Amino acid sequence: MKIGEEALPKPPGGAGRYAGSARLVLIVASDITAHPDSAVGEIAARTGLPQSQVSTAVARLKEAGSVEAVPDPADGRRVLVRPAAEVSQRLAQVRATGIERALAAALGSDDPQRLREVTEALDVLARNLVSETADRS
Repeated sequence: MKIGEEALPKPPGGAGRYAGSARLVLIVASDITAHPDSAVGEIAARTGLPQSQVSTAVARLKEAGSVEAVPDPADGRRVLVRPAAEVSQRLAQVRATGIERALAAALGSDDPQRLREVTEALDVLARNLVSETADRS
């Protein structure tokens, strides 16, 4: 998580690092991407975050154009959150950012072979973790 955070482009406004609340937003955004059409309570249960923090994170993501909230067709009192149909400019910028510099800093080496090996290992890990999470859902 720390390496990914270091790789992110600077937040709007030029601040150097993301605040703790921004990290929560990243956790919630990741969960929404993995589990579209989830209610805030479901996101809170999966992430272990308090429902109030999830609600705040969802509001920030909506404001940034990253997610949309729609009424639950089964229960009009609930709202379901999903990734926005169109990618916002900020999300496109984040997705286009590589982790190479942050990874080299974490490894203490910019050796291309070592970076390639670690990046491939992270890809395998991510692929396996994503499929495990999907299997449990």
